[in-house]
Amino acid sequence: MSEPRLIVALDFPGAGPALDLAGRLDPAACAVKVGKELFTRAGPEVVRRLHALGFRVFLDLKFHDIPNTVAGACRAAGDLGVWMLDVHALGGRAMLEAARAACAEYAPRPLLIAVTVLTSLAPADMAPLGFQGTPADNAERLALLARDCALDGVVCSAQEIGRLRRVTDPGFRLVTPGIRPAGSASGDQKRVMTPAAALAAGASHLVIGRPITAAPDPVAALRAIEEEIAPYGGG
Repeated sequence: MSEPRLIVALDFPGAGPALDLAGRLDPAACAVKVGKELFTRAGPEVVRRLHALGFRVFLDLKFHDIPNTVAGACRAAGDLGVWMLDVHALGGRAMLEAARAACAEYAPRPLLIAVTVLTSLAPADMAPLGFQGTPADNAERLALLARDCALDGVVCSAQEIGRLRRVTDPGFRLVTPGIRPAGSASGDQKRVMTPAAALAAGASHLVIGRPITAAPDPVAALRAIEEEIAPYGGG
C-alpha cells in the first residue's frame, strides 16, 4: 500500500466516534492520527482496532522528557506497530538520538518526526517563551537539529514549508497540521494554509481534522480535499 498524503486527525473524546468515522473512510486514501485525548481515554486498544481496519496510524503524543523515558515510550509505540510517531524537538539532541535508536529496533521501523513550533503559536508568543526571532526562525533551527539527528522529518506549519524545504533533502518529511480548505474556520490554529497550497509548497503529508471530522458529510469532505490536491500527487 502506497503511503497516503492525507492524515485524518481523529480528535474525538472516545473510541466510539473515532472508530465510527474510521469505518466510513478508505484506508487506501488516508492515514489516521491518534492524539492525546483519544489515546488517554481509549488507550492502545484504539490503535489496534484502527490497524484491524487497515489504517496506518500516526501516534501524535509529542513525547518530551529525559532521553531514557522517551526511548521507552518510543519502544511502546513500536510494539503497537504504529506507522509514525512524534517527539518534541525541544527535548534536545540526546533525547532525539535516543528516540531514533529506539525506533531503529523495529522492522518495519516507525517513522520518527519532531515537532518544531506549534501551529497555535503566533509571532507575539515567541518572546514570552524565551525565544528570539519568529516562529519560522525557530522552526528552521529545530528542523535542522532533527535532520542532524537523522530523524525522518518534522511537524511544521504549512507557512514554513518553503523555507524548510530549501534547507532539507527532498526525502525529509514535512508533516503539516493547520490545513484548512478554502472557507473553513481556522479555529485555534494561527498559521494555516489550504491543502493544495501546502502540497505545492512541498509538504509531504497533510494533517486535517475538523474540516473533515466536523463536516456534515465527512466522507464527502475528504473526497473534496482529494480532488483539490489531485494535481499535486495527493491522495
